[in-house]
Amino acid sequence: MVSREHKRAELHEKLQLLRSITNSHAVNKTTIIVDASKYIEELKQKVERLNQDISAAQTSNDQNALPMQVAVETLEKGFLINVFSEKSCPGLLVSLLEAFEELGLNILEARVSCTDSFRLQAVGGENEEQSESIDAQVVKQAVLQAIKNWSEGTDQQE
Repeated sequence: MVSREHKRAELHEKLQLLRSITNSHAVNKTTIIVDASKYIEELKQKVERLNQDISAAQTSNDQNALPMQVAVETLEKGFLINVFSEKSCPGLLVSLLEAFEELGLNILEARVSCTDSFRLQAVGGENEEQSESIDAQVVKQAVLQAIKNWSEGTDQQE
């Protein structure tokens, strides 16, 4: 049988390994385990965000869809929305504006180019009458969905 001292030494080694993996500065085993639990939760959240980004990228990069770059940043009062495609996208601007309207997002300022490529840079603010607050991820998902809907509509016309 394994002695108690041997088991205790193995447990200590494992706790030290756990401590180093989770970058914990804790000394006692309870705190090391609590830090490890927090670390695991942070990793789960990162995985969830990455999965959302992957699914959003797959949504916007369907085989028939044009390669688009979409970025949404949170500003002090609103969002900075950037959409870019190397190809011209007739009708996409209308789809995006309809998506903003459905969200209750007021476009305060916008620059759009639709000649050889499509480029939209817009600053949008939440409608003050709106009861629920929206975040950058919701705006980005709405933009990606508008692009997908527009793309499916142009595919049916061809």
